[in-house]
Amino acid sequence: MSETDLIKEAQNGNRKALAELVKNYEQTVYNFSFKICRNKEHAENAMQETFLSMVKNLTQFSGKSKLSTWLYTVVTNHCLMQARSGKKKKMTSSLDDEENYIDEKHIADWKVTPENVVENNELKDALDDAIQKLPHDYRVVFILRDIEGLSTEETGKIMELSVPAVKSRLHRARAFLRKELTDKFKK
Repeated sequence: MSETDLIKEAQNGNRKALAELVKNYEQTVYNFSFKICRNKEHAENAMQETFLSMVKNLTQFSGKSKLSTWLYTVVTNHCLMQARSGKKKKMTSSLDDEENYIDEKHIADWKVTPENVVENNELKDALDDAIQKLPHDYRVVFILRDIEGLSTEETGKIMELSVPAVKSRLHRARAFLRKELTDKFKK
């Protein structure tokens, strides 16, 4: 059954179709929410809230955009609400914290030397620290475009921004990260 058919069936109350949609998107939603929230518990909460919103509001989904774009919008809003609530401690974790990703498979590269591992870990830590310093809206745009690989138009729909605004925020986020990394490794 195609995704369009699954959506129509789910909108008509078919629980199996709804479960299939959740299954198809659970890893994508979790990984994205973790990249935004930077905390396993917060990411799981955002994922649950996203799918609850999907269940409650799927009948309002018009199909004018992809379901994934709609879900990115919903999960972004839930992560933003969590960040604004301030009820929980600062959302931090490491980009390479493997236990926070679902089904991530790592293949050993025998060409990697201990020196490369140390350099890569240092770079990951520095990039993670720099990403954490980005304002939330800039961080989301950066993650959607440069990590998730979405188009400028899709990012604009998700963030409710114009294409020029997305480009501007992305440019500023990249410039900020470049400066942070340059300062870090200049020492």
